[in-house]
Amino acid sequence: MQKLKKFVLESVDEMKHKVSWPKYNELQSSSVLVLVASLIFALVIWVIDLAFENSMGWFYNNFNF
Repeated sequence: MQKLKKFVLESVDEMKHKVSWPKYNELQSSSVLVLVASLIFALVIWVIDLAFENSMGWFYNNFNF
């Protein structure tokens, strides 16, 4: 139990004094960047999925499987 208590106390101390936390405006700009990148990635995946779905539909309709 003492090891767990020591671990928690050292973790809290490290988070308070040794971690460099970003400023609010840095955090906000990074969040916007991640949101935009995620939306672009989702759009690309959607286009690939749509193309694959249409090509497989065309293939199955033309060759009567």
